[in-house]
Amino acid sequence: MVKICCIGAGYVGGPTMAVIALKCPDIEVVVVDIFEPRIIAWNSDHLPIYEPGLDDVVKQCRGKNLFFSKDVEKHVAEADIVFVSVNTPTKTQGLGAGKAADLAYWESAARMIADVSKTDKIVVEKSTVPVKTAEAIEKILTHNSKGINFQILSNPEFLAEGTAIQDLFNPDRVLIGGRETPEGKKAIQALKDVYAHWVPVERIICTNLWSAELSKLAANAFLAQRISSVNAMSALCEATGADVFQVSHAIGKDTRIGPKFLNASVGFGGSCFQKDILNLVYICECNGLPEVASYWKQVVQVNEYQKTRFVNRMVSSMFNTVSGKKIAILGFAFKKDTGDTRETPAIGVCQGLLGDKAILSIYDPQVSQEQIQRDLSMHKSELDRPPHLQPASPTAIKQVTFVWDAYEAAKGAHGICILTEWDEFKTLDYQKIYDDMQKPAFVFDGRNVVDVDKLRQIGFIVYSIGKPLDAWLKDMPAVA
Repeated sequence: MVKICCIGAGYVGGPTMAVIALKCPDIEVVVVDIFEPRIIAWNSDHLPIYEPGLDDVVKQCRGKNLFFSKDVEKHVAEADIVFVSVNTPTKTQGLGAGKAADLAYWESAARMIADVSKTDKIVVEKSTVPVKTAEAIEKILTHNSKGINFQILSNPEFLAEGTAIQDLFNPDRVLIGGRETPEGKKAIQALKDVYAHWVPVERIICTNLWSAELSKLAANAFLAQRISSVNAMSALCEATGADVFQVSHAIGKDTRIGPKFLNASVGFGGSCFQKDILNLVYICECNGLPEVASYWKQVVQVNEYQKTRFVNRMVSSMFNTVSGKKIAILGFAFKKDTGDTRETPAIGVCQGLLGDKAILSIYDPQVSQEQIQRDLSMHKSELDRPPHLQPASPTAIKQVTFVWDAYEAAKGAHGICILTEWDEFKTLDYQKIYDDMQKPAFVFDGRNVVDVDKLRQIGFIVYSIGKPLDAWLKDMPAVA
C-alpha cells in the first residue's frame, strides 16, 4: 500500500487528503499537524473548517484509510509521498517585508523531513510558494539527506473555498511540476498515478518545477485582477449613473472575456489573492522588472481603495458621522459557504467604522465570535502565526456585539452593511427589519445581493456598489 502523509491540516491539506483517501481506497493517507486542537477537531463530529460536502467525505474514509494525527515525525518517516501544506504568510519584517513570502514554516518542515527519513521520498509542495522555492528546499534536503534520495514536486492547489470538494472531485486541471531528469519524471508519474484514480489523464498537466510554481501565482493574480478591474468600473458607474451589473453582463457576453469574476463588490479577500500578488510583485522587483511589479501592485491598491471608498460612502451618507450609531454587519467571512475570514474585506470595513466610533452588531452564520474578535483586535502579523503561537484569548472590543440572527443585529440600528453574499440575506423580511430600525434607515450593500428598488419602496436609503445612486446619496460627498 502506498502511504501518503500531509503536513498541515488546514483549508488545503484536510479537504485534499480526504478526497484522495475517498478516491484511492488502496492508499493510506495520514494528515499531521502539531496543533493538537485541530487534530482533535478533525477526529470529531465538528470539523475545524466548514466546507459543503466535506463532512460526508471525511466520515466515509476516517478510520479506514484516512487518519489525522499529531505524531508528525512517525508518519513522515513511514510515508512514500509527503505533501507539505503549511502556511506561507507575507513577511512582516526583514528583507522583503510586506511583500515576500515567509518560508520559515516550509524550511522547518523540510529540515524535519530530512531528519526523520530513512527511505527515499517524494516531497510535494502543496502550499503556494514563490518561484524557485523547490530549489531551496531541494538544497536543504540533499545537504541533510544521509544518502536518501528526495524528489521535489510542485502540485499547486486551485481550490475555491465554498466549492472545494466539487473542485477536487472534478478539477479543471491538476498541475504537477518536477525535474526533467529520469528520477524527476518517475516521481511525476507516481503522483500522476494517484490523481489518475479519478481525474481524466488529459486534465493532468505536467511541467517543469518553475512553470508549476509560477502558474499558481499567475492564476491568482489574473483572477484578482478581474475583480479589481470590475471594482474600478463600479466607481466610475456610480459617478456617471451607469449600472455595473449591466456593464458586467454586456462585457461578459464577449466570449474572449467571459462572465466569471465580474461581480463588483466591497473587495476580494481570502488567504491567497493579496499574498500571492505581493509575492509576485517582490519576485518581479528582485528580477529587475519594476514596471511589471508596479502593474500587479495596482491590483492590490484598487482593492484597498474599494474598501476605503465603501466606508467613506457610509459615513458621508449618515450625516458625516457614525459615532455612537448602531450598524448591523451582515456577514464577516470573505465569501459565502465558508467560515474563512483571512483577508476578508469585513475586517477593513469594520475597523474603519470603529475608527469613527460606530457601535457594531455582527452576524455571520459560520464565523465564531472568537474568530471575529481575533480579526478585529489582533495585528495581521499575529493572525498569520500558527494557532498555537497566537495569543490565547483575543481582546474584547467594547463597541462590538455578536448575535446569531440578522433581525437581532438590525434591531435599533441606523444602518445595515452587507459584507458577505450569504443566500439568506437575499430572502430576509426587510419590511420587518425596516420597522425595527432607526429612521432614516440605510442599507449599504457591499455584495449587490438585495433588490434595490424593492428596498427603496419600503423606505430604505440604499447604496449598492456600482449601481445608480439614491437621490439622497447624490447630495452627499463621495469621500468623507
